[in-house]
Amino acid sequence: MNTPNTPVRSTVLRLAALGAAGTLLSACAAVPGWKMDTGTAANISTSTTAQMQTAGAEDASKEAQLQSATSEIDVALIRQLRDESRQAPGLNESLISPATPYVLGPGDVLQITVWDHPELAAAQLALTQTATRAADPVAGFVIDQRGDVMFPYAGRVHVAGLTAEQAQAVLVRALGKSFVEPQVTLRVASYRASQIYIDGEIHTPGPQPINDIPMGLYEAISRAGGFSPTADQSRMVIVRDGVSHPINLSQMLERGQNPSKIVLKSGDVLRVPARDESGVFVMGEVNKPTTAMPMRNGKLSLSDALAQAGSVNLASSNPGQVYVIRDSLGDTPKVFHLDAKSPVAMILANQFDLQPHDVVYVDSGNLVRFSRVLSLLMPAINAGLTAAVVAK
Repeated sequence: MNTPNTPVRSTVLRLAALGAAGTLLSACAAVPGWKMDTGTAANISTSTTAQMQTAGAEDASKEAQLQSATSEIDVALIRQLRDESRQAPGLNESLISPATPYVLGPGDVLQITVWDHPELAAAQLALTQTATRAADPVAGFVIDQRGDVMFPYAGRVHVAGLTAEQAQAVLVRALGKSFVEPQVTLRVASYRASQIYIDGEIHTPGPQPINDIPMGLYEAISRAGGFSPTADQSRMVIVRDGVSHPINLSQMLERGQNPSKIVLKSGDVLRVPARDESGVFVMGEVNKPTTAMPMRNGKLSLSDALAQAGSVNLASSNPGQVYVIRDSLGDTPKVFHLDAKSPVAMILANQFDLQPHDVVYVDSGNLVRFSRVLSLLMPAINAGLTAAVVAK
């Protein structure tokens, strides 16, 4: 019996190795990610096998739940989501209140003039400070912490909780004990008793004093220099008495509600968040995986998110497998599927509104997945072929 020569033997070995590689690839294609090592499989205990089977059953159950929660993005779904958005609770009515006159409080500085009595004007002039700091009150009579103001010939007069007109009438009665029909003029020289706080994406954040002009929402934003370019106008928050009230400025305008009717009160905190706090994560087979930012009105459609990610990768993506994952950390996550193979589907994507922290995922094509698995296996196959040739 003749012994085959070396080239023939090498050819046979290569064919055998390729056959084994083909069998391995077939197994990976049938069960992606499955790997069985016969040398160590015999050492796996029965309990470990049971744990693996239990974990596999749990994963299969979770995948089944996720698939059952998947909804196709179509016209009916978009109409349903828009109806739910319209029926969502709107602005808290407690924030809408009529404007009321300003009432005096501790810290306010009053300018009081009694006509035909220059000695009283000199008393007020003596209160003028030659060098003041930004936090120091202006010249005038300061209302103390008890709500009283000291004025010559009138003594201690309680004015806290009164309007400027009411305080003027009280002061006239007090001076009437010393003067005949005194002519008194009272005005607020500095408003320091009440203020609100504005934080976030505003040009000049910080405290803003409340004066005789009602502090509406537009007034507060205007005094703070207006919105910055990164502001999210749809997710503002007013914190009052420890309770947060969301403010959707864009939604109010769509519903015909006047934002100026929201009157802020002393101690309120108005926060304007940044748009990047409400981003959407776009990943998968896109040209530039990114966190898509909503528009200034807070809206972001699926097509806008894909556009910010540089659109889908035509070479590796499967346009028929575009997914939107919502509430991924919650108990009942939702998955929406869009078949974007047809250009008409992008009309649906343009009408599908995303929510903060949604995940947009574009799946890869079957050939791309096979190519990636093959690229992972080729080093091991080449190493096996080399070892077989060397051994023979």
